[in-house]
Amino acid sequence: MDQDNNNQEHSLNIELEESIAEGTYSNLAIINHSVSEFVVDFINVMPGTPKAKVKSRIILTPQHAKRLLKALSDNVQKFEQAHGEIKDYEQPPIPLNFGPTGQA
Repeated sequence: MDQDNNNQEHSLNIELEESIAEGTYSNLAIINHSVSEFVVDFINVMPGTPKAKVKSRIILTPQHAKRLLKALSDNVQKFEQAHGEIKDYEQPPIPLNFGPTGQA
């Protein structure tokens, strides 16, 4: 088997629908986990608003969560090399009763 055929067997055609391509803004992520999965809720919290809705929920296996962690870390490092350090501004504490408990 030559290299080109090997690459074709491992390629993946990914489709991006227009409604998904627009994206959803999030300025808060709540992460919970069980033995078998990680649940990441993405939320848009508006200043002065006492209530916020989950805009998107992503459920990952522990293995995929670890891969996401590595990919995010690699990308943040590359971004900071190109654009300088990302400032981590202090965020207000989130109430302990905010969001689901993460039970699977």
